[in-house]
Amino acid sequence: MEQVSAAAVIDARGIVTGWSEGARTLTGYPAEEAVGRSVGALLAEPPSATSVAALAGPVVLRHRDGSLLLLTVRACAVLGADGAPDGYVLTAEPPAEPPADPGPTLAEQAFQQASMSLSVFDTGQRYLRVNDVACRVMGVPEDALIGRFFPESVEDVEHSRGFLHNLRQVVETGRPVRYDSWAGAPALNREHAWSIEMWPLRDPSGELTAVALAAFDSTEQYLARQRLALLNEAATCIGTTLDVVRTAEELVELLVPRYADFASVDLLPWVLGADEPPQAPDGEIVLRRVAHGSVTEGAPDAAVHLGQADVYPLSSPPVRALREGRAVRGQAGEPDFVRWVEDRNARSPEGRSHREGVHSMIAVPLRARGTTLGVAVAVRMAHPDDYAEDDAVLAEELASRAAVCIDNARRFARERSTALALQHTLLPRGLPGQAVVEVAHRYRPSGSLAGIGGDWFDVIPLSGSRVALVVGDVVGHGIASSATMGRLCTAVRTLADVDLPPDELLTHLDDLVTHLASDDTGDEVAELGATCLYAVYDPVSRRLTLAAAGHPPPALVLPDGTSSLVPMTAGPPLGVGGLPFEAVELELPEGAVVALYTDGLIEDRDRDVDHATAELCRALTASAESLDALCDSVLKAVMPEEPSDDVALLLARTRALGGDRVATWDIEPDPARVAGARQAATEQLAAWGLEEEAFVTELVVSELVTNAIRYGQPPIQLRLIRDRALICEVSDGSSTSPHLRRAHAYDEGGRGLLLVAQLTQRWGSRQTGSGKTIWAEQPLPPD
Repeated sequence: MEQVSAAAVIDARGIVTGWSEGARTLTGYPAEEAVGRSVGALLAEPPSATSVAALAGPVVLRHRDGSLLLLTVRACAVLGADGAPDGYVLTAEPPAEPPADPGPTLAEQAFQQASMSLSVFDTGQRYLRVNDVACRVMGVPEDALIGRFFPESVEDVEHSRGFLHNLRQVVETGRPVRYDSWAGAPALNREHAWSIEMWPLRDPSGELTAVALAAFDSTEQYLARQRLALLNEAATCIGTTLDVVRTAEELVELLVPRYADFASVDLLPWVLGADEPPQAPDGEIVLRRVAHGSVTEGAPDAAVHLGQADVYPLSSPPVRALREGRAVRGQAGEPDFVRWVEDRNARSPEGRSHREGVHSMIAVPLRARGTTLGVAVAVRMAHPDDYAEDDAVLAEELASRAAVCIDNARRFARERSTALALQHTLLPRGLPGQAVVEVAHRYRPSGSLAGIGGDWFDVIPLSGSRVALVVGDVVGHGIASSATMGRLCTAVRTLADVDLPPDELLTHLDDLVTHLASDDTGDEVAELGATCLYAVYDPVSRRLTLAAAGHPPPALVLPDGTSSLVPMTAGPPLGVGGLPFEAVELELPEGAVVALYTDGLIEDRDRDVDHATAELCRALTASAESLDALCDSVLKAVMPEEPSDDVALLLARTRALGGDRVATWDIEPDPARVAGARQAATEQLAAWGLEEEAFVTELVVSELVTNAIRYGQPPIQLRLIRDRALICEVSDGSSTSPHLRRAHAYDEGGRGLLLVAQLTQRWGSRQTGSGKTIWAEQPLPPD
């Protein structure tokens, strides 16, 4: 066969059985690809019926490169033994020489010179055309790709399989596909972000003949979105707690592994304490490591251990960042960077292997409200890209947000420490010695973000061996609440010294809170709201008198093991004003336990108050070696795991003064009865074995009884109480209180109370329901 003409042989089924060299030259298909194929597969469109009948006519073939060929083909039948055609010999003349090449068309130039990667695949996912950008991405010329099956030109990885799947999807559905992919390419040294669109190509008859695609390199846009997403995430995941160390750990967790292969946060030592920021040092800077993280488990590439202090030289990137107040980048090959890496290797030789490949780092200062707190360092090893200018901007923004959160945590810790110290100063450190009740107490400050509250408790000795039990709670948290708590605690002690009944004391305390609130402005008024429970126990009568201002009622445990809440009206909280308080009085057996507490023990967002109160009553009945042990078991059983408010608990076990410790006499309002009162007191002291106290006691009894007869009103009563002190009390029906006065040289009276005050440990008066009581205490020698 002549090479100038093309010839092919097909059998009766239309299968190519012969293929000339001219046919290869004309169509681009070598014989090994053409023989055995259906001749219809080589046609771009079926021939007309007229041409088939005449065995001659125009035929449109598809060249191997995808272009179309319009040829005039003649067919000659090859007859078999029976005279029927067994096949045909097809001949075609090469097309006439075209005119001089005018060059690529405008469309071809646009395809070839496009700034994005353009490719065309046949329906079998073989390359038909690729433009210049696609060739650069693939790293091979177009000739090396034409006709190749796509999977043969790339690695068998996930994104390549996804690309092939989408090519087939377009062929199967005939619909375009658009998707984004983070993938590499043979000629690129790292992965890129691609926005890919594939669409079907159809011939004039509408048949799908190929798939075209355009791939736009959207790496910069993708990285910008990633940086924005990192900033958005920082707003929610940094600063979730008011803890300095935890906040630093959250910054590291955000940076690794998306932004860095290793990251660390070092703070100036004063940040972790309660000191004010010192002046910036002139030389080397000491920093304390509070958090670090790595893509390698356990962070073996860290040269400084957590909690360890490290000295950074002036030339190191962290110190430069602190002094310059901006992000400082370091790249492999730079002298400062090399010295920094060598210093890390010298400090921690065991981590040298994990630092191999370190090629870029960035140090950014942590500054908030004009104060430098420390420095954050990010390092890249496995990550292929060096830190660029955009990365420095991102690092400064992340560090700025983290620094504000760290400073907030530092300020909160400082305020909480100050409030806690103030509260510990104001709360009773050691309860005063007294014998009428055995007490135990616990105070647990809140660990919530709101800060320390204003809970307090107190045990106040009163006259006549009585004792006052107090527990209160100031609304709000922080230093303001602690200061208000101190004011109220002092006010309660002052009013208790006047020996007012519980309901009257709360009335005066309510007035005080109202006056304090009126002296403040704005939101501080709300901080002065408070609740309080004030109870007085008399060991002689074994009666407990109590009143509450918006406070939970106490729990009572009887010696038989039964427990319940004391039925009482809580009354309005302090500061409401204008509403009365009601006192409740009940008689207690010796050995009863009274539990006073603040609402933080039983109230919480997720708890039912009634259920918590029932748990409290059950916990109080548990057996315990001591009252202190009972305090601990109650807190363990009742207190929430993470209390949102302070908790104060005061337990008091009652004791009674029996008749052998109390002596009482009714005195007629006759001056002649004073001598008898002195004699009775002297005899009682002898019976108690207190003869040494007789002289002072006689003088006290004589003066107090004389004053009651002379200035008071009947009935008059003398009472001696032997407790930790010897107490002498004289009661009468007058409400006029005595007072000390200075007697002149020639005055006949006015010196009695002065002598009583000088000879006794303390003295005073209190109002009663039927008059007043004047009392004086003398110290007793220890048993």
